[in-house]
Order: sequence, then C-alpha cells, then structure tokens
Amino acid sequence: MTPPTADDRTVGRRAPWIEPADLRVGILGGTFDPVHYGHLVIAEEVRESLSLDRVLFIPAAVPPHKLGLEITPPEDRAAMVELAIAGNPAFAMSRVELDRSGPSYTVDTLETLANEARREGIIRRLFFILSSEAAAALPSWRAPARILELARLVVVPRSGFPVPDVGVLASDAGASPGDERILAAETVPLAHSSSDVRSRAASGRSIRYLVPPAVEAYIRDHRLYLSDNPRRTA
Repeated sequence: MTPPTADDRTVGRRAPWIEPADLRVGILGGTFDPVHYGHLVIAEEVRESLSLDRVLFIPAAVPPHKLGLEITPPEDRAAMVELAIAGNPAFAMSRVELDRSGPSYTVDTLETLANEARREGIIRRLFFILSSEAAAALPSWRAPARILELARLVVVPRSGFPVPDVGVLASDAGASPGDERILAAETVPLAHSSSDVRSRAASGRSIRYLVPPAVEAYIRDHRLYLSDNPRRTA
C-alpha cells in the first residue's frame, strides 16, 4: 500500500490507509513507544478471529493519560510502527492522531473514521481493540458511551489484569442494558511491554525477539531510550 502523502491527508480526501472494500476494520491505538511483538500478535489474532479486512495501527500524538511524561517523538514512533507492520498486507498505519492537534482522544478518532465512511457511503464496522488494563479505565475516558456507539470494543487480556465483566463494563460506560458492543477475545499471552523494551534498551541489553528486527535496528541506529539522547521529549 502506498504511504500517505501530505496531499492525501487533506481534510475531505479519503484516507489512503483504508480501502473502500475494508468493511470490517480493527483499530489498535497506543503510544507504541516502541511497538513490539505483543502488539502484532494481538492485531493478527483479533483480525483472524473477527474476520477483519484491515487492522489500523494508530499512534497517539499526545496520549491523554501520559500528559507531561517523557515519550519518544511521534515521528520516531510512527516510523517504528511502519517498519513493524510492513510484512502484513492486512495491517496499515493511520496518521489521524499524528496530524491532529491536542490530546489524542479515542472518541475524536472514531468520529473521524466514521464520518469518512459516511461521506463515501460506505457501511463500515469499526472494532476498537484495547487491553484489559485499558478497558478497566474506560468509564473515565472522554465520552465512553459515544465510543460504544461508534465502534465495538474488543478486550484482550493483559498479564496481571483480568478481563472485566463486559456487561458491567458496558453499564459503567453508559451503554444500554444488554448492549453487546463489548467483546472479549483470547490471544497468545506475551508478558513483555513497551516499558520493558525501553528499560532493556536504555541499559544496553538485548531486545532481540521482543521487537521485529527492523524496529530493533531503528532503536539502535537512532539511539532511542538512551539517557543522553536529546530526541526524548516531554
């Protein structure tokens, strides 16, 4: 798939990372600092189990839950995502949050994607993928009920965080009683996290087999996560 150009990202133009035939689209958002094999496994297993046409990886420009924290610049994180997903034609990266100012709220992203499909007359179903840890905090997100109107939520387990009761979660998020817009999906458990990768890279330890080789090379070549790297930002 041809990477988006600046012109392609102009408001009103179709986002090139979604094709008209992509009617069932998974959304995997996150900081991706860095993207690792756990993210890829989750995306592929959910894609297969729900027969998704596409899974969009959406790096957050300004994660609302990490305001004021030190994170890697958005363009570095986006570059690593593009490298990680290059071998899977069902994966794509969207810049919808990178090219939008302000905090990267999920509800705004889903509104943008839904409006785009509506403009083109496409009936597209969105499936927002999130971990059991993130799902537990869903009621505190911006407009959680609207999120459930725009997309089905697919909750995947994360080590140390049990999958919440989907009925209770839907009720806490403001959904109607009996709403079935929250699904639980089983995936291969991988215990490592982005913070584990950052910690190992910062101390000079190997991150091989935790991230794809191209991402490992990018981290090494750009000296990401080293304490003397000026590219780290708040």
